[in-house]
Amino acid sequence: MAIIETNISTGSESFQTNRGGMLALLERVRTLEERTRRTSSASKPRFEKRHQLLPRERLALLLDHGTPFMELATLAGYGLDVNDPDRSVPGGGLIAGIGYVSGVRCMVCASDSGIDAGALQPRGLDKQLRVQELALENKLPYVQLVESAGANLMAYRVEDFVRGGNLFRNLARLSAAGLPVLTVTHGSSTAGGAYQTGLSDYIIMVRGRSRAFLAGPPLLKAATGEIATEEELGGAEMHTSISGLGDYLAEDDRDALRIARDIMSKLEWNRGVPREPERTVALPRYDKEELLGIMPMDHKRPVDMKEVIARIVDDSDFLEFGARYGSATVCGHAMIDGYPLGIITNNGPIDPAGAAKATHFIQACCQAQVPILYLNNTTGFMVGRHYEEIGSIKHGSKMIQAVTNATVPQITIYCGASFGAGNYGMCGRGFHPRFCFSWPNAKTAVMGGEQAAQTMAIVTEAAMKRKGAEVDHDQLDKLQRKIVDNFDSQMDVFTTSALLLDDGVIDPRDTRAVLSYVLSICREAQARQPHAMQFSVARP
Repeated sequence: MAIIETNISTGSESFQTNRGGMLALLERVRTLEERTRRTSSASKPRFEKRHQLLPRERLALLLDHGTPFMELATLAGYGLDVNDPDRSVPGGGLIAGIGYVSGVRCMVCASDSGIDAGALQPRGLDKQLRVQELALENKLPYVQLVESAGANLMAYRVEDFVRGGNLFRNLARLSAAGLPVLTVTHGSSTAGGAYQTGLSDYIIMVRGRSRAFLAGPPLLKAATGEIATEEELGGAEMHTSISGLGDYLAEDDRDALRIARDIMSKLEWNRGVPREPERTVALPRYDKEELLGIMPMDHKRPVDMKEVIARIVDDSDFLEFGARYGSATVCGHAMIDGYPLGIITNNGPIDPAGAAKATHFIQACCQAQVPILYLNNTTGFMVGRHYEEIGSIKHGSKMIQAVTNATVPQITIYCGASFGAGNYGMCGRGFHPRFCFSWPNAKTAVMGGEQAAQTMAIVTEAAMKRKGAEVDHDQLDKLQRKIVDNFDSQMDVFTTSALLLDDGVIDPRDTRAVLSYVLSICREAQARQPHAMQFSVARP
């Protein structure tokens, strides 16, 4: 055993400062999430008048009581719907996550129809595409609770219309991959969104509430002159008895969700997948609460990431690999909740030796079929004449190649800085980790704002001198301030998570639980063999 001995002083001023900063950021995240819930819940009188349940009430009835539900991308679209951050409502108009329906682990995506009638919000498209990708990668059935006004025509963008086709393509891919697509159409599913219903293997519609048509009454009248009611055009009774679009007619939302749960229970989805054995695991030797005070708010201050590892892995037992070689890049083996994994993290910039070591370690994990966890905390790769001479680019490229082609699940958590090519070498979002989460203090950028500003100041000053012009130091100062402001405004999680550059912001204290959950998802996906087909299931 290789137990990590802590050097953290929880009573120190720096620890308490870090803790206070982290708690303040967490409070901001939770406040934004609560704003979304509150905004949706404000529609309750309107839903009750229609004898409907609110979206989160539907979700609660769909999911197995008392089982975990990992909600994803809760900050999606933050600051992109309105210019005022105090009025912005994040979430992208969707509630999405992984949970259990009748004992079956599923990807669940529900229209948040309490907000703007379920119209897709900024980054809602990207959020839906991401959860579809996760369902495919992890071999999860896909359950949709649909009630959407569709795209916001006042904010129409042609690129969203074209890219939106990926939503429907993915539904067909899920079905063809042998992953059931089950849809409860609680309300409107119109125009292109009608295919969200139509491209499902099992469709439940609600009497008097479900609507599915390619052109609603206003567009129908404008295009053809024909006059028809919504119920005549695309009501639940018509679709379940005449068109054949609907498979089940429910009396209300509760009945529809009961039918959805009944369908999942009848599929015997878990057959052939061995049950996880009961494990006796040793908890970390240090309190998870201490994770709040380890990471400094200033990414330029050093931190020993083994202190983080000690508080998330079983028994704080970490067998470090190549400890004396490229020591700023920390690699090693551990277990989380009984699941083995390799860990790669950073105690500083990545030098050529560290990159070579990480490459070796990634390949060894692939050989042993051990998932890899990347705990990002790096300002990038080392630069300078010496490092260029000993092969910084060459060895960094090898590390990036290994990350790109790894054959095991890779999970990334942004714990601190993730700058420059260090983001790439540490399996940043662009390298498609299986799951990717951020701590509230995380920063992501091509470089620090000050470095970018100094770089541009040097380049601009040299250009002035070449032209024989007098160096305008006031202009250079303004340029640097502008660049610093631009970089600083984009690197925090409230920007990156809004842009779907992670799968969500997590409380550091929840890191072990989140990792245990996603590792069990990866293990189950590896064991599952869905019956793939050439085509998806088609309507009669």
